[in-house]
Amino acid sequence: MSLGETLAIVDIGSNSVRLVVYEMLSRSPAQVFNEKEMAGLGRQVATTGRLADDAMAKALDALVRFRILCEAMHVGNIRVIATAAARDAANGPDFIVRAEKAIGQPIELISGDREAYLSALGVISGFEAPHGVVGDLGGGSLELASVDGDRVGEGVSMPIGGLALIDRSKGSLKQAEKIVRDSLDHLPQVAAMRGRDFYAVGGTWRALATLHQRQSGYPLSVMHGYTVPANDVAEFAKLVERADSAVLESIEAVSSARRPLLAYGALVLDLLIKRGRPRAVVVSASGVREGLLHEQLPDEERRVDPLLQGAQDYNQLRARDPRHAADLIGWVERLVTSSGLYEDAATRRLQDVACLLSDIGWRAHPDYRGEQSLNVIAHAAFSGVDHPGRAFLALTVFHRYAGAKGDTPMAAGLRRLLTPRLLEKSQLLASAFRVAYLLSAGMPDILPRISLTCVDRRLVLRFPEDLKALSSDRVSGRLKQLARLLGREPEIRGG
Repeated sequence: MSLGETLAIVDIGSNSVRLVVYEMLSRSPAQVFNEKEMAGLGRQVATTGRLADDAMAKALDALVRFRILCEAMHVGNIRVIATAAARDAANGPDFIVRAEKAIGQPIELISGDREAYLSALGVISGFEAPHGVVGDLGGGSLELASVDGDRVGEGVSMPIGGLALIDRSKGSLKQAEKIVRDSLDHLPQVAAMRGRDFYAVGGTWRALATLHQRQSGYPLSVMHGYTVPANDVAEFAKLVERADSAVLESIEAVSSARRPLLAYGALVLDLLIKRGRPRAVVVSASGVREGLLHEQLPDEERRVDPLLQGAQDYNQLRARDPRHAADLIGWVERLVTSSGLYEDAATRRLQDVACLLSDIGWRAHPDYRGEQSLNVIAHAAFSGVDHPGRAFLALTVFHRYAGAKGDTPMAAGLRRLLTPRLLEKSQLLASAFRVAYLLSAGMPDILPRISLTCVDRRLVLRFPEDLKALSSDRVSGRLKQLARLLGREPEIRGG
């Protein structure tokens, strides 16, 4: 298919049937539309061996609706997959025939091994060089596969998804625990978790993470990349296992269809942590669907940095002149290099991304540009960035507009996620941006002609003769603020 063509993925899972429409196939695909129906196809498969009539009817109605929506959106390419419930049920083949008629497309019934592979590939697409084990918990099954950079290890699939556990255990958590323990015995994928990250994929685990964020007062509501030490997750999972979901704080943040699955999802996660002993649990919003997209990309496109690609897309859509960002990247790099400040590759990457995002708020009212940029960047659908990195980017652009003394409750919360070194770097970059935009008005071809470098103990701003008039009291004031952060004396030179 063409990289520029609108595409959709319809995922017929054991718990939900979901439609996601993407603007195009790319390294950082933007979602145009996302809708689901909690059909519960896998509700009785483990004990009856069949898909329930009412669940099938719900799923088929959803597929007809999704077909109409795709036609209305002129979707150029539709991929439809079905997972555990449809592959395990005796009447699964009959359902697939009816489902293909409802959606108007062929359906790929994927195996457990392929589901594990695609989930792992989805994590690779959503994180920068992930290392650990991916676990995808659905309604019917749990898939595990190791990841190492861009490589996927052997996967395994087990029938211990939330709906399957409720069905097989007859609603007994004690019996469900025995089923899970037996299923996890002697698995190399569980042993591979030790000391590494465990990437948690699936709606039930995202719902648990939502509860954890709310109850811990976490300053971000973004799920993707939410990272918690494994011991903390295990303690929280035990709390959820024991508690009545109706009395858990912030339970309204979880859909009513997910609530009965919380205790079973917590049980599986708890036992995985006990057996595997990972370093941390990392929540991934990328899974099978994103893996399908990543699989279709050419090799050179797979190697593109998804965070840089996403920031370039924002710059192209929202900056006054997207060409200015390239000037700013070079201008800031020369300043930082001349300052002698230590710069690792990860921080340099964030620096470049901050430059790309630095002008996305200009259309807002001047009094709210900082606050709007903070909110947009903190919650943008970026991949390839952890939460401290996301906070760094949001705060840098916020202070570029609001100044060093600007503050909001959200900004104060995000600062908790940064190390002192990253916070200092964010403040320095924001201060440099404030000088740059006063000189260039966000237009290209000006900054390359004006140098800002550290020379001995001075911070020197040098203008060519024809641009000397750009110097002003406001420029001088902002230069002093930047010089103070760098521990230098400001100096302006012309000619």
